[in-house]
Amino acid sequence: MGTVEEEADESGYWMELLTDSGKIKLAKISALLQEADELTAIAVASISTARKSTSRH
Repeated sequence: MGTVEEEADESGYWMELLTDSGKIKLAKISALLQEADELTAIAVASISTARKSTSRH
């Protein structure tokens, strides 16, 4: 899950760079940026849950 978090976060980073540089309009990739943010959040939550579960045992 750590790799998933890193890759989703990095994808969002590169999309932000593309929009900040003017290479692509935010309107064209806003759904993809949202998806990357959601995938990152899911991975973070999963990692947190797994750590809590592991610490209980």
